[in-house]
Amino acid sequence: MEFFLDTGVIAEIKEAVSLGIIDGVTTNPSLIAKTGRKQEDVIKEISEIIDGPISAEVIATDVDGMIKEGEELSKIHKNVVIKLPLTEAGIAACKHFSAKGIKTNVTLCFSMNQALLAAKVGATYISPFIGRLDDIGQNGLDLITEIRQMYDIYGFQTKILAASIRNVTHVREVALIGADVGTMPLSVIKSLYKHPLTTAGLETFLADHKKANTK
Repeated sequence: MEFFLDTGVIAEIKEAVSLGIIDGVTTNPSLIAKTGRKQEDVIKEISEIIDGPISAEVIATDVDGMIKEGEELSKIHKNVVIKLPLTEAGIAACKHFSAKGIKTNVTLCFSMNQALLAAKVGATYISPFIGRLDDIGQNGLDLITEIRQMYDIYGFQTKILAASIRNVTHVREVALIGADVGTMPLSVIKSLYKHPLTTAGLETFLADHKKANTK
């Protein structure tokens, strides 16, 4: 499973890249807005830090507007993936980009039927939001399971990009289900290293070493 960092903060991306386990970056209008910078400038800088997929989302809500924005974003760098909302216009725009060989990430997916539509128009990635489903009392992980089963049945090449990952349990479960990618904040990635037995074991080893080498 690939790991994408979900952020627009350059310092976080640099830190994550230094860990050696990050394959790409996802952004959205909310994350970019927090930086106080133009999306184009942020995406360009990200492309100079990591050699992997970088999702950049359109703001337009109509097909023509999405296509215009997406084509401009795609010119920033070869690794830019055009992020589109799962709406009628978004699906139509996705079809356009697929025909042109431009990679896409169809986002805000909350049902298997939506994921089916994205796959039919050749989306590179589908982004089911598991945390937001959990927030309304549904099991977001069930959606990942359904999409994985459906894509495998029909042989769709669209990659499942599990989004809205909130904790290490989400990471564990989407990996077991078979998500192709998990995108998450840096705090969740850094939590993956942690286990109390690892901490306790290391403390014991270091204490024993100190005893043995102190005279």
